[in-house]
Amino acid sequence: MSLKRRLTIVDGSTEARRMEATALKLAFASTDMKHVDQHFGSAESFVIYAVDMEESRMLEVIQFGQLKQDGNEDKLVDKINALEGCIAVYSQAVGSSAVAKLKAEGIQPVKVAAGAEISDMLESVQEELRSGPATWLARAIEAQKPTDPNRFAEMEREGWDE
Repeated sequence: MSLKRRLTIVDGSTEARRMEATALKLAFASTDMKHVDQHFGSAESFVIYAVDMEESRMLEVIQFGQLKQDGNEDKLVDKINALEGCIAVYSQAVGSSAVAKLKAEGIQPVKVAAGAEISDMLESVQEELRSGPATWLARAIEAQKPTDPNRFAEMEREGWDE
């Protein structure tokens, strides 16, 4: 089933624009927007947050409708495309083929206990950002940094020592 509905929260404030541009985007498989209560492959909806060391902000809610856990790989394409820009997706479970496809797109699948509170996970990520991120989070942060087009010219100016 393809994307059914997408609600994007628009906030024109300077702080909101900064968050959207610099914060990490995390997705949560949730029907109530408060708890992780869905399997990735059959998730009816995702809620997407921007998070940095100081705050978190809901950005979007994406709805797909009711789906079965039937092994049909076609439904994964729309879900993964909908998560563009996210560094991680939190769900109760995720199949091995979905894990491979998510990782290929730079999205870390994170399995959490049924009913885990989204607010607790956001706070946990913020604490991790403040104290030093885990390996997967550090890689995701590094991957989001823009590539400097002058990096090779700068290396040439420095010279090479062997």
